[in-house]
Amino acid sequence: MIKMVQFKIQQLCLPVMLFLAFSLSAQLNPTVDSIVMRDGKKLAADVYKPAGMSSGPVILIQTPYNRLLYRFGLPLGIGFKINTSNYIIVVADWRGFYGSRKAAYIGSPDRGKDGHDVVEWVAQQSWSNGKIGTWGPSALGKVQFQTAKEHPANLTCICPLVAGPQFDYDEYYPGGIIRTEYVEQLDALGYGLSTSLMAHPYRDIYWTYSEDYNYYPDSIAVPCCMIGGWYDHNIEVMLPFFNGIRNSSPMAVRDKHRLVMGPWVHGGHGSAQVGTPMQGELSYPNADGWNDSMSLLFFDYYLRNINNAWPTTPFVQYYQMGENKWTSSAVWPPAGTTDVKFYLHDNNTLDNTAPQGTGSLYFNYDPNDPSPTHGGPTLRSDLDQGPYDQSTVVESRNDILIYTTATLTEDVILKGQVTVHLKISSDKTDTDFDVRLTDVYPDGRSMLVNDGALRMRFRAGNTSSTVLLMTPNVVYDCDITLPNTAITFLKGHKIRLDVTSSNYPRFNRNVNTGGNMYPGNNLDSLVNPVVAKNSVYTIPGQASYITMPLVGYTSGLVNVNSSHLSLQVFPNPVADQLKVLMLSSETVTVFKVINALGQEVQLPVIGQDAQAIYLDTRALAPGVYTVIGSDTFYTGSALFVKQ
Repeated sequence: MIKMVQFKIQQLCLPVMLFLAFSLSAQLNPTVDSIVMRDGKKLAADVYKPAGMSSGPVILIQTPYNRLLYRFGLPLGIGFKINTSNYIIVVADWRGFYGSRKAAYIGSPDRGKDGHDVVEWVAQQSWSNGKIGTWGPSALGKVQFQTAKEHPANLTCICPLVAGPQFDYDEYYPGGIIRTEYVEQLDALGYGLSTSLMAHPYRDIYWTYSEDYNYYPDSIAVPCCMIGGWYDHNIEVMLPFFNGIRNSSPMAVRDKHRLVMGPWVHGGHGSAQVGTPMQGELSYPNADGWNDSMSLLFFDYYLRNINNAWPTTPFVQYYQMGENKWTSSAVWPPAGTTDVKFYLHDNNTLDNTAPQGTGSLYFNYDPNDPSPTHGGPTLRSDLDQGPYDQSTVVESRNDILIYTTATLTEDVILKGQVTVHLKISSDKTDTDFDVRLTDVYPDGRSMLVNDGALRMRFRAGNTSSTVLLMTPNVVYDCDITLPNTAITFLKGHKIRLDVTSSNYPRFNRNVNTGGNMYPGNNLDSLVNPVVAKNSVYTIPGQASYITMPLVGYTSGLVNVNSSHLSLQVFPNPVADQLKVLMLSSETVTVFKVINALGQEVQLPVIGQDAQAIYLDTRALAPGVYTVIGSDTFYTGSALFVKQ
């Protein structure tokens, strides 16, 4: 919620914003300071110190979004209750932004060096005990990696949310298509990237240098807890970098890194944020606040020396959507999946049998009337984020092909990346293909899981030398790999693939001429657009299919195998009483609780009904636990956090 307030308040005029901020200073009254950088210029900073704490550990936040806005409430569940915090909070404006505007200079600031100087300044203050961690989402997360790269002596640990340090071609041009709304929002926030991006629509030496310079897992020499969301646009930035630090960071710290992936959006506007229960049109109450709980356990261990068994927590904790439970793995993607093909058929079905027919289906794509973006991993402030029902806004149109499975007779458990392999043709020399994977509920809702796209001129690569226009009406391969996810398509649901040629304004719309993609360096320039007739083939030798990494899947929709039991726990995190709910037709007969050390913990049972057991958790030490329950046939487990 704090981040939501930040972006909404930024729309106010500065005098009103300042009046509101200072009117609340009676509740949050920071010490205002300035931090001298190595070039003599100063960054503005607010210091929030709990009453009665002469010195203590510090959590540092570096922001381009105005430090004053944290006077509306501090993150990590602190709000206005700074005096109950175990940490001193320091919030500094980036060089060139807001209170640090006068520190700007010509050229690009080295934010890592600034971060280094801020950390060392904090360490020298009388109220600092020398233990310093960093926290923050998005840009506030990226700067943590940049700071850690500079190895400030007093940096103890970092906790970046929905962020990685990379600057990759695929982040801005996935499938060769610029992310229109994303770049527009970055420009609106003051980053001014569009000019540079539009000058490099192909993977060239600019991208080779940028990608190499901004990928440095071997330089992260402090423990790192990365927190992300399955509906965030930074999934394919975060996961590779986490694997990188697990494999390439210094040996002394390599096993101290952790990854937490929840059912969350990127945030920045609206009510859906990292850690809120409501995400788009779906609710995940047992993920509420999990991000803060994990962050505080991490900080408590490294900054306060609390023996909460953090080192024995799983390397990867992730939320399995559909089943709506937390689970864990030593790596991502987790072991135990099998790639299963689901074929597209000309009767709009999706199943495991190769097509035998002789047909194809087509649709017309008009750039003047593109298929609209409705939810998903967006950033622009006027767009919805997260899982939204595609049935009315997207699937009711006539510029779409829809392929759907039969009703599932058992759960289908997906963990990892789905690849869409289409056989296509067009009557134009260039066009786009956009796909959306959805979870179809029994009531007909088609809830977006994730999406992807490919501009066909980039089918052989994204350098200028590999660009290939199409010959009209010739069949080509169109391969689209979707972002990682973890979702269980439940019994009674259906799996669906939507195929269109636009997803606007998430992606730039193709004018179908094969000419200049961005005339006048415009993110959304329609110059002489033409309508394209695009076909998808579903015949032997030209089969279209999707490959899904599944757990426990045998063959055919009627034989989906599920050897697990869905178990839910409430509330999570828990303070006094935990409800353990077993979702089966049998009564809970056996249960146990395991701590992070693998030891069984005995908890008093203070209530029981036909489907649930209530456990007294008051005596548990703060930390991560696993509750295991059984009925007559199956066993299930779920993670929970004791506050």
